[in-house]
Amino acid sequence: MSLGDDHESSGGYAGTGQTRTRLPDSGDAFGDPRRRSSSRSLVTVVGVVVLLIAAIAFANRGDGDSSSSTDGSSGKPDAAATAPSGQRPVKSKSAAGIPSGFAQDQEGAESAAANYAVVLVSADILKPARRPEIVRQVFDADKVSELEKNLDRVYSKAFLEKVGLDENGDAPKGSTYVSRTMPVGTKVTDFSGSTATVEVWCTGVFGMTGESSQNPVTNDWFTMTLQLRWTDGDWKVDSFSQKEGPAPVNGDNRVSTSDAISKAVEEFGGFTYAR
Repeated sequence: MSLGDDHESSGGYAGTGQTRTRLPDSGDAFGDPRRRSSSRSLVTVVGVVVLLIAAIAFANRGDGDSSSSTDGSSGKPDAAATAPSGQRPVKSKSAAGIPSGFAQDQEGAESAAANYAVVLVSADILKPARRPEIVRQVFDADKVSELEKNLDRVYSKAFLEKVGLDENGDAPKGSTYVSRTMPVGTKVTDFSGSTATVEVWCTGVFGMTGESSQNPVTNDWFTMTLQLRWTDGDWKVDSFSQKEGPAPVNGDNRVSTSDAISKAVEEFGGFTYAR
C-alpha cells in the first residue's frame, strides 16, 4: 500500500487498504505445471532481455567512443527524460541517515524529492520514536510542529494495531512489517530557484510478512507530488500529496513465500537516489 491508498492527502498514511494476493503454491519445483510459461510470457521475457543487452552494450561504449552525444561544452550527455545527470546525488547524510546537501538546481530538487518520497513511505515513519527525527530532517522548519501533530494523530495506537504493529511501531515476533518505496522517475512541474514542485512516480512493497498475516505484502504504484522550498542550504518539503498510478498490468511472477520476503528485506539495502 502507499501513503494515501487511493487517496490524495497532505500527510497521509501507509498500508491501510484491503488487498488481494495470490498465496504461494506448493508442489514439486521441477514437475509443477504452473512453472511452465505461456508463449506470450516467453516472448515478453526474451524481448526484455534483448533490450537490456542492447542498453548495456550502449552504456559500455565508454568515454573513448567519439560518437557519444555530448552538449559540446561540459562533455556530459545531452539532457533526456530518463537520463541521469552524472552529478553526485548528495554531499552527505544526516545523523538520521537521510540524504541531505542537495544542489540548488532542478536536478537537486528532483534528487531531494525522490529520496524524501522513500522516507515518507517507510516503515520508520510509523515508529513514534523515529518519526520526529524524520519530520525535522525532511520538512521545512515552519511545518515541523504541525506535521508532527498531524502524523501522531494519523499513526495512532489504533492505526498501528490495524496494520498489526504494537504501540512502538514494531511487528510481532517472527514477522516483519514491510514498507519500502522505489522511485521510478521524477518530473519538475514548477521551479523558481528557491521553490520547486516535483512529481515522483513510485512503486513499492507494503504489508506484514507471516503465514497468518491479515495484511500480506503486496505491491503498489503511486505518484507523490512534493512542494519543496530552499531553506538553510538544502531542499525541504513544504507540503506533499499523493495519487494512485500510473500502474502497469501485473506480470506472471510466481508469488514468493513470506519467509523469502522477510529475508529479502533484511538482506537487500536501499539506495540514495539522484537525478
